[in-house]
Order: sequence, then C-alpha cells, then structure tokens
Amino acid sequence: MTESLTFPSGFRWGTATAAYQIEGAVAADGRTPSIWDTSCRQPGAIVNGDTGDVACDHYRRWREDLAIVAELGLTDYRFSVSWPRIEPVPGRINAAGLDFYDRLVDTIRELGIRPVLTLYHWDLRQWLQDDGGWRERSTAKLFAWYAAILAERLGDRVATWTTLNEPWCSAFLGHGSGVHAPGLRDPALALRVAHNLLLGHGTAVSGLRAILPRTAEVSLALNLHQVRAASDRPDDLDAARRIDGVANRIFLDPVLGRGYPEDVRRDVFEHTDFGFVRPGDLDLIAAKIDSIGVNFYSPSLVIADPESPEIAAYPGSQGVSFVDPGFPVTAMDWPVDASALTDLLLRVSTDAPGLPILVTENGAAFDDHLDADGRVRDEERTAYLHDHLAAVHDAIAPGADVRGYFAWSLLDNVEWAYGYDKRFGIVRVDYDTQERTVKDSARAYAAWAAANALLPR
Repeated sequence: MTESLTFPSGFRWGTATAAYQIEGAVAADGRTPSIWDTSCRQPGAIVNGDTGDVACDHYRRWREDLAIVAELGLTDYRFSVSWPRIEPVPGRINAAGLDFYDRLVDTIRELGIRPVLTLYHWDLRQWLQDDGGWRERSTAKLFAWYAAILAERLGDRVATWTTLNEPWCSAFLGHGSGVHAPGLRDPALALRVAHNLLLGHGTAVSGLRAILPRTAEVSLALNLHQVRAASDRPDDLDAARRIDGVANRIFLDPVLGRGYPEDVRRDVFEHTDFGFVRPGDLDLIAAKIDSIGVNFYSPSLVIADPESPEIAAYPGSQGVSFVDPGFPVTAMDWPVDASALTDLLLRVSTDAPGLPILVTENGAAFDDHLDADGRVRDEERTAYLHDHLAAVHDAIAPGADVRGYFAWSLLDNVEWAYGYDKRFGIVRVDYDTQERTVKDSARAYAAWAAANALLPR
C-alpha cells in the first residue's frame, strides 16, 4: 500500500477484553466460581494447568489499563461483565461487584472513551451450571434478569450493549467438542444450547429495550466463519454449505427473523428434530438489534471427504474435512488471509441489509518478546492488523456499513484452554511482575486511529 486509506467520519477505533481473561481476583468481593474456574481445575483441560486466578490482575490495575487505552487515543473500549461477580449466589445481587463496574464505566467516560459492554463472554456461574446451565430454557430468563440489573445501574452511561459474545463457541466448543468449559461432548445438547443462548439473547434484548434510553445500541457479537470450498465441485460446495449452516446461518437466520434454515435442520436431524423450539421462541429471538458484531480471525477451507467422521464441533458434518489453505499462520496455527474478512463483511451486509456492522474482535497471537531495550517489536501483529483494516476498508468501499473496528486484545491474557501460552495483546503483560509494555503494534494502531486512516507501512 503506497497511500493512506481514509475511514468514514466517526469510525470507531477500539480494543477489547473479556472479564475472565484479564480480571483475576476470582474470589474478591464475594465473586463465586464460574465454569472456567472449574475447568481450570480439571487435569489436562488447560495448557500447563493455568488458571485465571490472577490473570492480568485487571481487577486491581484497571486504572492503569484504562490509562493505556486513553494514551493510545482510542475511541471505544469493549469489556465484559463477570456474571459470577454480579450474582454470586442465586437471586442475590452483589453490591461490590456492581460498584466495580460502576467505577470502571465512570472512568472510561471521564477519559473520553466510549464504553462498550458485553453481558456474557462465557463465564457462566458454576452454581447455575450445576442446575443445568444453558441446557435449560430457564437460564435464558435468568440471563435477561441479570441484563436488566446491569441496565438499571449502567444504562445512563453505557450506550452500546452486546448480549452474547460468540454463542457458537459456548454451544459447540463447550457442549459439542468439549474443548471449552463446561467440557461436555454431546452434539444434540450443543444444538439445544445454541437455541437457549439465542433465547437468552432475544429475551435480554426485549428487557433492555424497556430500560435503556431510546438512543442505546443493542447488539450481538458472532464469530462468523468465512467458509470456502476447496473447488467448484458440487460435493465440495455442499461441504462448505454444511459448515456454513451450523457455523453461521444457525445463528444469523433466526436473529434476522428467518428462523432456522431448513437445510440445517435436515443436516442435523439425526441429533435433533428441533423439538426444543416452542411457539413464540423465534419471534423473541428476532427482537430488533441496532448493529451486529463480527468477530473474525481466520478463514476456513473445506473439502468433501467421504471417509471423514462427524467433526465434534460441527454437528451434521460427516464427510467433510478442513484442509490447509496454504497461507502463513499465527501462533495458533490459524491461516492468515485478510481478504476473507472483506468477503465476510460483504456477505453480512448482503444478509442483513441496513444493519450496521462492528468488527468487534480481530487480532492474532504471535510469539513476540520483550527486547533488551524494553520494546516489543511485534512486526507480524502490526502487519496482521494493517492488512485486516485494509480489508475492512475494501468492504466499506462497495457499500458495507462497517462502523468500527476493535483490536483483540488490549492485553496479553488467559487464552481460555491455551492458558498463558498464547499472546494476543497489543500490550504485553509480564505475568510474574504484572508490568505492562505497549507493543509496537499498539503504537501503529494508535497512529492510524489518530489519522482515522490506515497509513502506509
């Protein structure tokens, strides 16, 4: 790229975090365990047996972390609330937990940053999991009650609310493949959980509308897959259709008022007949949202493979295999191809015409390190962010209504089942000393935000 790419006026330049990954202080001020605290105690569940007990110690160092966001000149900060910190035991609201987020929001605003609140980023209360968790429809109502509590407390100062983050992961990694908490492996249950999560989303949206100012933005963040077929052969195209169905359309279609796709129902029929869908559910799930969040990291390439068994995280995927597309990879072994983000944003723009889009997560883990002079020269991450922002610009040019971009993540943190082994942050965290170091990628990102333009590298 030899010239600057200017973004629309008012484009939102943000960064994002999640409560369990950064807060630590897991028992502070009355917080009780989440399903991830339990998972971390299961032998072999988390790399190196790591836990989020301390994480980035953000619960105590939040002022320092917000000061970094302000120093970088970013317009938005996306964070999630810890449900176990708000409702540590059934039906009792924890005043100390609410006070923490109250102070957090006030300070974000005082620094001239827009707070973007995510209600659920996977840290279900363990006592609720013991009562059935997301397998039970009743959890949707409990979630909406929790959402209302936060809206009553913070709704006058938080203008952007996201109900769920990546329900695909909660449903299919948490209950299908079992690689995420609560670690269950039951494809039929995963499909039921997906529905109950969407029910929770829709119920919460309706409740939030009754409390929040009319100007508030209510959204949902989906980790949508950009699925490509390995060839134009009909069997490969059908393989891509099947993965797209259970990764994307099973969430997009009901949220956008189209119900569950008939082809997805056929693909997963051996697991469920969707008997868990009750009259009125689909209308509730289709409650109007004001924007849609798109989380994207890497594209997928699939091929028809008659010998392949069903992939645990993708019910109905018998005879489909994921293949290496031949691109460079991150430390997660995820292929890097920024053009896939352009394609995905244009697809969402077509599927949901008139609905503004936020890229609510995009980033990469690399094995960067602190040099002797105190700098982190993470050139690979800088290139990744640059190329994906260019891809966003490429989607905006033909008409995709993309309103903002959030770099994942502000801090190196607990990367779920990978523990502390993978670093996504634009700010390095020394987990022994908790010292923060702003990486070169963050400096570059700050320069682009200041210019509202992607500058040549």
